[in-house]
Amino acid sequence: MRDLAVPSAPGGALTPDTLARTAATAFAPAVWGTTYVVTTELLPQGHPLFAGLMRALPAGLIALALTRTLPRGAWWWKAAALGVLNIGLFFPLLFVAAERLPGGVAATLGAAQPIIVAVLAVLVLRESPAARRLAWGVVGVVGVGLVVIGPAAAFDPAGIAAGLAGTAGMGLGLTLTKRWGRPGGVGPLTFAGWQLTAGGLFLLPVTLLAEGSPPPIDAAAAAGYLWLGLPGGLIAYVLWFRGVVALPVASVAVLTLLSPMVAALLGAVVLGQLLGPVQLLGFALALAAIVAGQLPARARPRPPVAAAAAGRHAP
Repeated sequence: MRDLAVPSAPGGALTPDTLARTAATAFAPAVWGTTYVVTTELLPQGHPLFAGLMRALPAGLIALALTRTLPRGAWWWKAAALGVLNIGLFFPLLFVAAERLPGGVAATLGAAQPIIVAVLAVLVLRESPAARRLAWGVVGVVGVGLVVIGPAAAFDPAGIAAGLAGTAGMGLGLTLTKRWGRPGGVGPLTFAGWQLTAGGLFLLPVTLLAEGSPPPIDAAAAAGYLWLGLPGGLIAYVLWFRGVVALPVASVAVLTLLSPMVAALLGAVVLGQLLGPVQLLGFALALAAIVAGQLPARARPRPPVAAAAAGRHAP
């Protein structure tokens, strides 16, 4: 049983419920945008996978302890697949991209998710192709690129492949989450707990093999991991997966543009990284793409013959 999407008002207007759900869903990519500054300023260096593990597995186990609900039947493999795509596989690929590429290039590759989701919506969800979605997706990528790519950007093929693979994997996870919905009687906390746990369990051996034993954790690191695990993990993913089920998949995908934008803003405010006219133009383009992505598609007018036939059959 799937959750029904929150409807928009007649005539293409957005309802208050839709706007509230969109704002709640946007919290997730916005708080994910704090990951860079938290990692660089609070966490031990050289352990990004451990940071991802700490964001996923403890939050998932807390959710399972609170809900005491495990998957049943086909949802064992569905929850595992979604957890690996949305969390477990995404983090290692993001780590490879971050190691081989400047942060701005990696962020721009991540901003391609709305384009990937627009294509997957046609292939997986059998939605009609929408040139509007692709066009605004391109605008969003250009906007993020102007914000975060510097003049010394390097383009390593392996890093680009990893970044695109991670973005595509998360885009597929997003699309499958929309296709499968949630099983009946399962709330957002339980649903997020299944995926966080699955993603965390996938990350556990990967982290041990790639990084070895955990780093020493001082008070600053503990605060950083707490931030990543609760607001950035449990709360963010509960709101994210709730929004994925309830809102149009293309509208949710474009919200991911908020992550690099928040990261750039925090870099300016916290780290003193100045934003010039080009970056401000990029912000305007990315914001325009986000807003346009939330507007309902216009209903296609019916052919006159069909409209006349409908009129004849009206009571």
